Amino acid sequence: MKAKESFAGCLSRLELMELDACTQCGECLKYCPVQDVTGDPSVSPPEKIRIFREFIKATDTLKARLFGPDEIDRRLLEDFARAIFECTTCGACGEKCPVGIYTQRLWPILRREMVKRGLGPLGSQAEFPRNVEDTGNVYGKPAEERFKPWFPEGVEVLERSGIAYYAGCTGAYEAQPMVRGDARVLGAIGEPFAMLPPEEEVCCGFPLFITGQHDMLEGLVKRLVDAYSARGVNTLVCSCPCCVNMMAREWPLFYGGSLPFRIRHISQLVAEALRAGKLRITKPLRERLIYHDPCYLSRGVGVIEEPREVLRSIPGATLLEFDLHGRESRCCGAGGAARKVFHENAIGMGRLTIDEAVRKKADRLILSCPACYEKVNEAMEGYEKQVRITDIMELLAELL
Repeated sequence: MKAKESFAGCLSRLELMELDACTQCGECLKYCPVQDVTGDPSVSPPEKIRIFREFIKATDTLKARLFGPDEIDRRLLEDFARAIFECTTCGACGEKCPVGIYTQRLWPILRREMVKRGLGPLGSQAEFPRNVEDTGNVYGKPAEERFKPWFPEGVEVLERSGIAYYAGCTGAYEAQPMVRGDARVLGAIGEPFAMLPPEEEVCCGFPLFITGQHDMLEGLVKRLVDAYSARGVNTLVCSCPCCVNMMAREWPLFYGGSLPFRIRHISQLVAEALRAGKLRITKPLRERLIYHDPCYLSRGVGVIEEPREVLRSIPGATLLEFDLHGRESRCCGAGGAARKVFHENAIGMGRLTIDEAVRKKADRLILSCPACYEKVNEAMEGYEKQVRITDIMELLAELL
């Protein structure tokens, strides 16, 4: 297959340098969650980089420019596309990379190149743009059902406020105990907050970004930013790590400049409220809690200590840690939209998380991500090892 365009054109200078810097040392293989459940080196980080460098060599060397690009086997392109979409984009490989390759951003950019060439996305990922266009969410579920089934009674929402809450698609449709807990805790803090109407709170764009389908992103981002800005918002709060990551790191790029408000994960707001005495937890919980750091919260935006501060504020609770935690946290399997296609991988990774929680004798596995919440609960179904799974704000709401 003749490649009509250079494979280097999709990459920044820094990303080209990162590809060139990979020494194929294999250190990242110890931390790759896909390797944990497949053991398949053909989908490993260094192999993906090696193959993409071959694509660049075939299309972007002096020889290719003078005499035309070399033939690239169609099967090799398809295998690479499958490998890049099987990745959970968790970024653990980059965290441990001796030369510092920023893989949490590199993999989505390589996915975009595969989409551009008609080699992605895979499976149901291809339905995302149409679903968002038709319903405002990647699940294709009615906008009028976004809040109604789970939003708690007695929590006041304003049309205009300096603080706004964004529930997100996965929380609203797939992890409702989590967002119900968010709303109850925000209500207990006592600071008025706004929300967009259900038909206006559309997808943040992360599922489209992460699967390389970028055509709609500028419009989505500007629509949301302008809607919150019009309501006088100066702080936008969200509990979904993928949404927070998208808002903090990618929205300014698609918006075309700095956002008119700041982005905060809900644990940051709650930790501040606890310190200020606006929120008090008096009900004791004599349980051993183990907290799983979401990839896009810890490695993505660096929110690590605040969730732990919240959990330590619970009287009687003991906080345990996974062997790999914080920036080194191991992916639970739900990331990068890979769970939509590679179901068995996601279940296998989720069960490894469950295994360690059980081994450490935790009474509860505390999550802080709707995708994790959805998939790890699914991994628990019919599994021989069992541990109670609770979202951090769901737990806090129970104790208020």
